Amino acid sequence: MKIKKFENQDTEFKESWRDEYLKWICAFANTHGGVLYVGVDDEGTICGVKDSHKLSEDIPNKIKNTMGLICEVNLLEDNNLTYFQIIVQKYPFPVSYHGKYYKRTGSTTQELTGNELDKMILHVHGRTWDSVPVPNVSVEDLENDAIRLFKKMSLDYNRMDESSLAVSNKVLLQNLHLMENDYLTKAAVMCFHPDPEKWVNSAYIKIGYFADEADIRFQDEIHGPLILQVQKAMDLIYTKYMKALISYDGIHRKETFFFPKEAFRELLLNAVIHKDYMESNPIQIKIYKDKIRIWNIGEMPADLSASNLFQEHASKPRNPNIANVFFKSGYVESWGRGYKNIESVCKERNAILPKPQETNGGLAVECYAHKEFFTLKTDSNTDFPETAQKLPRNCPEIAQKTFEAIKINPKATIQQLSVFTGVSERTIKSHQSLLKEAGLIRRVGSDRAGHWEIITGE
Repeated sequence: MKIKKFENQDTEFKESWRDEYLKWICAFANTHGGVLYVGVDDEGTICGVKDSHKLSEDIPNKIKNTMGLICEVNLLEDNNLTYFQIIVQKYPFPVSYHGKYYKRTGSTTQELTGNELDKMILHVHGRTWDSVPVPNVSVEDLENDAIRLFKKMSLDYNRMDESSLAVSNKVLLQNLHLMENDYLTKAAVMCFHPDPEKWVNSAYIKIGYFADEADIRFQDEIHGPLILQVQKAMDLIYTKYMKALISYDGIHRKETFFFPKEAFRELLLNAVIHKDYMESNPIQIKIYKDKIRIWNIGEMPADLSASNLFQEHASKPRNPNIANVFFKSGYVESWGRGYKNIESVCKERNAILPKPQETNGGLAVECYAHKEFFTLKTDSNTDFPETAQKLPRNCPEIAQKTFEAIKINPKATIQQLSVFTGVSERTIKSHQSLLKEAGLIRRVGSDRAGHWEIITGE
């Protein structure tokens, strides 16, 4: 069978796959879009490809990893011969392959140089990465929980009024400058899309507990819209990973962590806003017995060093549109006062000031605990699990993760248990019912102020 097309500006035939054909895909994206057929000879006759199953995984990944493109890759079959149809849309911004730009001229692929390359670069002159429009995604694709949280926080922190928020999601995004014509920008999909990793592989947070540099005990990953990642990470770190110092103000029980939550929240927000999302490294948080280390990829501005962060300085976010979303939500200030806020909180709580340093192409900040912190009583319910919990024989298999989480922190809320285990809140409630029926847990006190009690120590 023959493909009823001829090779031209938007159609190309290749008998087999070679990585150099990524140049053709780059050229289609930079011109008018097009279709690349693999397993078809120059005359349009289907000749088939070998190892089609492996290629069906390799080709999309190579397109995404080398150019950041999402293309439709279809594996087709004719007379027991398999071949690929790769559909490339025209992108509204210049696309490069290994630092070079290509375009289609007639049925040929050519590298752009000189004036033509200058014109393409000037098309986005003055733009930031997060302002670039993204095709193939609509307002309806965005995560409603993320937008609801943004609206609630924006109203609570008086960053936007009710009339500004009582509009459609599309109008809201337009007013936040997160749309260009009918395209959502990268800032919009990063902050509000349920899976920003579809466009950016590194758009998540990685958390691990380390006994020492070579011994990682357990780890978690936080995925989803950036606007939700921050609170999920904070809940997870301060319920699963950190010990709490216990004290009493009269009859009221108080928990104090070795590094203030408000200060670490500022550091996490800085990492999310200033991260270089063009790189393939996620935000990494390493937690030890006596310190936390947070690192994000992205070099510091030329006129600002890590040693000067606690001094007064201008705010220069790498991703200003993402920063604006977090500002309008009330998460951050817009005047470069994040480290001043950290300094104030640490002084008020008698905590050690964190130490930022430039390393491995990014910024690492280490937060230390006072030595006297470990001489006082800590909450055993939030202690680090040194070994795996031994489960009772009658513990329902489906609810074992929830049971372990409750044993570690009996006061955890439904939301915290959901973050801890990685399952939905509805599933957590179902697991709790199973555990109560099995006689393993019971509720002490009210739903709001009470806690869970482990009945069996079997």
